[in-house]
Amino acid sequence: MKGKNPIHIRSYEQPDFERLCQIHDFARKNELALAKLTDAFVPLNIAAEREGLFEYQLFVAEYQGIVAGFVAFTEDELAWLYVDTALSRRGIGSSLMSFALNRMASDASIEVLSGNLPAIALYTGFGFEIYQTLTGVMPGNEAFHITVHVMRRSPSPM
Repeated sequence: MKGKNPIHIRSYEQPDFERLCQIHDFARKNELALAKLTDAFVPLNIAAEREGLFEYQLFVAEYQGIVAGFVAFTEDELAWLYVDTALSRRGIGSSLMSFALNRMASDASIEVLSGNLPAIALYTGFGFEIYQTLTGVMPGNEAFHITVHVMRRSPSPM
């Protein structure tokens, strides 16, 4: 263990993909169940290409030597954040959030499926607020209609 924090964040490497699939697929099923969209599930080995995962800055969190989560973002959008559900409540999601936010604009945004209260709580804890609610089709699986909350982080007052 390095120091007091057993979480190490590093750049994604191609051999990580199988582990990312395991993490994403289980967590995504839970996320979709919260939004009552279980039938909309698409595994990461398909969703990664459809939704442009590798077009984002992509980092993984290692916890006790194994990949335990990942985050993908641009300067102004947090696009993907998934943690191994068996390792939740250990600071992995918060570590990934802090890491990404330190590299993003102060007014960054994220879209969260309506009903995903655990994610909304995490993002609220980092200063995000629901800015607007939109309905449309699910990116990467356009057969499904969704409602998302666009959350924005307000710039810190001077």
